[in-house]
Amino acid sequence: MTVHILKLCVGIDSVEHLIEVRKGREQMLPDGRPYNYHITRSRPRRAEEILDNGSIYWIIKGFIQVRQLIIALDQVETDTGVKCKFILDTKLVRTEGQPRRPHQGWRYLDAGDVPRDIAEGQHVDNMPRELSAKLREMGLL
Repeated sequence: MTVHILKLCVGIDSVEHLIEVRKGREQMLPDGRPYNYHITRSRPRRAEEILDNGSIYWIIKGFIQVRQLIIALDQVETDTGVKCKFILDTKLVRTEGQPRRPHQGWRYLDAGDVPRDIAEGQHVDNMPRELSAKLREMGLL
């Protein structure tokens, strides 16, 4: 069963800001595919479930707003010891806004708890994303 990762996107104000920050930072896998990465302190114990089509869901400004497919998990040596490197697909998939409280590190996110993807160029409604998310949080949408 697929498990996902939930992570705060620290220092990022919007999906557009994340896209801008990531521009030009892609690296290449041995097979020539581009990837992004995120380094975290510990390797997930449920790695096999994550690698079964799992994604990292980014919380931006208190809402899950976007996800990236996790391609692989790697071990990397840093100045402060061995860390886990999440190898991520470069494609950012927007999701419906789902409110989340701040937390440290990452959390597991079961497949049944993920927000729906929003197709590129599609809006769930005709309202600004932040207003729509607030109304959804209040149970009005």
